[in-house]
Amino acid sequence: MPSDMTTVTTTEPGSFDPSRHFYPRVLNAHIHPLVRFFMELGNERIAERYCHLRPEADPDAIRAVLKHRTRYFRWGGADLLHTVTERGFRRMIVVETNSCPSGQKSMPLLAEREEQAGYRRLLERSFLPALSGRLPSGELAVIYDKNPMEVSGYAATMADLTGKPVHMVPCYTDQEETVRTRDDGVIEANLNGEWTPIRAALRYVTQRPWQRLPALSKSLVYNPIVVCLAGGRNKLLAAKAYDIFNAELEHRGLQITTPETIWDVDKSQVPMWVQRMGGFAVVKIPYSNAGQGVFTITRPEELDAFMEMDHRYDRFIVQALIGHSGWSSRGKQGRMYHVGTVPSRKGAIYAADVRFMVGIGPDGFFPVAIYARRARTPLEREIDGAPHSWDMLGTNLSVKLDENKWSSDTDRLMLMDSRDFNRLGLGIDDLTQAYLQTILAVTAIDKMAQQLVTQKGRFRRRFFAAINPDPALNRELMAPVAG
Repeated sequence: MPSDMTTVTTTEPGSFDPSRHFYPRVLNAHIHPLVRFFMELGNERIAERYCHLRPEADPDAIRAVLKHRTRYFRWGGADLLHTVTERGFRRMIVVETNSCPSGQKSMPLLAEREEQAGYRRLLERSFLPALSGRLPSGELAVIYDKNPMEVSGYAATMADLTGKPVHMVPCYTDQEETVRTRDDGVIEANLNGEWTPIRAALRYVTQRPWQRLPALSKSLVYNPIVVCLAGGRNKLLAAKAYDIFNAELEHRGLQITTPETIWDVDKSQVPMWVQRMGGFAVVKIPYSNAGQGVFTITRPEELDAFMEMDHRYDRFIVQALIGHSGWSSRGKQGRMYHVGTVPSRKGAIYAADVRFMVGIGPDGFFPVAIYARRARTPLEREIDGAPHSWDMLGTNLSVKLDENKWSSDTDRLMLMDSRDFNRLGLGIDDLTQAYLQTILAVTAIDKMAQQLVTQKGRFRRRFFAAINPDPALNRELMAPVAG
């Protein structure tokens, strides 16, 4: 990958190098046989298995969900917790859905001969079919503000698949403008001092992308910003999208399972909701990502620290905290707690989450990549005297160095290989459940995105402000362009 990730670079066909686009651990890892088996099962067999395990589910509805073609959300990833209820029922719980998820660099190869692995699978089955629509003439690009390892992998694979050069365009918040949108809705990139139209771009812009790109454009943006606003980078609207879709699914025996969530919470109301959940809760800034803006509350001093902070936005969400069996939120769903990793030789059990990445193409959904992450310190039985709760519960690997520089704590990365997967204690039915939960979450957000667009293809800004009543966020949105 280029040493300077702040300038535009061009990737030519034939430049894919696995050592640049995968973690070193992944290059030497052998995928777990069970994970390979699941990835190659196919949607029909997955549907049969799910229906066998869940007889209350409507088989036709399951197949329809798997075959569904989303309109805007074509590539997504869900973060899921492996939990157990007080009665011993195990569930995969969706805690967040991401509209430009990482994961390719962390996924062992399904087959040694397929060195481009998930990069190729996603672009070939989802991105390339989208290029067949009516698009303006122009160049191909990957627009990014993070994750150069995967960004460059996508660019190199896209160049190989199309036989054309692909421009890697940085799009940071505080740099000189590299991307702009014309009045007619076509995106342009500053390529060597010349503004050049972009026909299609894979977007890996994660930090407040609505400040630099419009909700919709004439150029193909994979995924468009409207997906971020509808829930892909907006936890507040995601919670509403899940709730609305669950009402639609209820009679079909399907449901997106999430922690109990209270939305549109003013900062002054946070202590009341934390108390309502028994003194244990998670408070989130709805529009942050990469582990930023998430506050686990398990004791008064953690709540006091949150209340003393100044925050960029005016609204928060409060969720039930999933912790140890001895200290989790008390809510409408009862207590849920982490299954956690298989105990170490010292008896330590760690909280862990699973990232499941999916793509959507002409034939519907398909799995792309899976990895897991564990917390820094093991779960303690008693909260009194335990480490800070974030150290026991926070699993995100991203480490923010400054405004535009990130690192990753890969020591806590758990691969789907023969060693790490066994430590997660997951089986094929857990993967099946995680896959279905990811699909349902992505579909819910896509349905919300459709509600944010008029029949003429324009972003409904006033409607968005009504259902997402946060003045600070609405002031950040780019002015809409012609549909």
